[in-house]
Amino acid sequence: MDDFDVVVVGGGINGTGLARDLAGRGWRVLLAEAHDLAQHTSSSSTKLIHGGLRYLETYEFSLVAKALQEREVLLRSAPHIMWPLRFVLPHAPHLRPAWMIRIGLFLYDHLARRELLPGSHGLRLTGTPYGDALRPEFTRGFVYSDGWVDDARCVVLNAMDARARGAEILTRCAVTEARRGADGWDVTLQNGRRLRSRALVNAAGPWAEAFLRGQQLPTRGLRLVKGSHIVVAQRFTHDHAYIFQNPDGRIIFAIPYEGRFTLIGTTDVELPHDQPPPSRAEITADEIDYLCEQASRYLAQPVRAADVLWSYAGIRPLLDEGGSASEVTRDYLLEADATGGAPLLNVWGGKLTTYRKLAEDGATQVGQMLGDARRPWTDGAHLPGGNLGSYGVDIARFTAGLQARHAGRPAALVARLTRAYGSQAEVLLASRPGAEVAPGLFEAELHHLVDHEWARSAEDVLWRRSKLGLHFTPAQRDAVADWFARTPRGEAAA
Repeated sequence: MDDFDVVVVGGGINGTGLARDLAGRGWRVLLAEAHDLAQHTSSSSTKLIHGGLRYLETYEFSLVAKALQEREVLLRSAPHIMWPLRFVLPHAPHLRPAWMIRIGLFLYDHLARRELLPGSHGLRLTGTPYGDALRPEFTRGFVYSDGWVDDARCVVLNAMDARARGAEILTRCAVTEARRGADGWDVTLQNGRRLRSRALVNAAGPWAEAFLRGQQLPTRGLRLVKGSHIVVAQRFTHDHAYIFQNPDGRIIFAIPYEGRFTLIGTTDVELPHDQPPPSRAEITADEIDYLCEQASRYLAQPVRAADVLWSYAGIRPLLDEGGSASEVTRDYLLEADATGGAPLLNVWGGKLTTYRKLAEDGATQVGQMLGDARRPWTDGAHLPGGNLGSYGVDIARFTAGLQARHAGRPAALVARLTRAYGSQAEVLLASRPGAEVAPGLFEAELHHLVDHEWARSAEDVLWRRSKLGLHFTPAQRDAVADWFARTPRGEAAA
């Protein structure tokens, strides 16, 4: 029987963040994920690093300040998959008065220190590229800063860093039993392997409550809220995103996506309390109609259901504090329990922007329960590929340097690899590419994804490790699936 200090259940952003932080403090860590890394909630976000401007209206100043503080920490940690993004907020006077928006943006600018992100200001939309994409009645607005993140790659990079620091990462291998003793946990995995662990971390996201119930452990209620997004052909060519106010009090975003698309979302649909989370969340026709209707209230080119090229949905596990689904807090709760036997840490709620701080706080609590908190270390640390050396966070200059050194490779390919792998793209570019399985996707990259990033299927590659599925035809996607069917899996994924 293998011995560990901590077993982490769940391979989403919180689980991988905790595994990374714990391993970096010297603990012996194993993470078990029932499916692929980031297969559910953590690849289904709006893909923003943001404080949550709308949470100011519900007086969640502590959450907003914490998230705002984390923005620049994250942007510095992985500038290849996270970067600043400016947002245009068209003013709709009948929804919120200008003075209220100005006060909110002033707070947003000053609740946390900013070094990378510029502040907000008013904007005359008429005659600008930002106004040209909107209906003519929107003549004035505001601009402010937040950030963008490739959410699924962020999860994978945390898992890679955890492994580099000694953690064992198992995908497609659920924890089937966790029996609590006075001084440890007896854990059984789906593959029959049995472990002994001093502590257990439940970071199963939407399944956190069900996991505890299955192990006959005390639990608390979660509110499961589905958020859905649609992707349509590009509705504007500039590099700013939009935040639109809706008559129902909610907001949606319209974001430049993958070079030639627009991402629109999200919805808030509460799921029944008496049903388990669906294994695969899916958008409904009503949600598509809602997103199309709200976006079309602002965009000059209307959005119709027939325009939707791709959609995705995820289940957010939110703390049950009453109120409407859109008003429920996105903050997290770390529930440490060492009174009923061996240490247990339950992770409830949370949002992508605060995952690093959640992991830091959680790792400290686990250490305290084990009698040795150990020092935090992730503030200022890079994720794999994030250290660009003298380029700092200037991914554009770094990419230009790579393109100059690899002038024989297509510039678009070099740019894509740099955005995906950062400084580690140099290794791929210097290696023999192998056969081109689909346009711009070579065997060398596929082998890397299998051997080092736990990819096991075409879906893992095309829709999580990348979004190449959006750019490929069905026949090209089939070619990637055929490659997986005839190629042995790598050690890291086995």
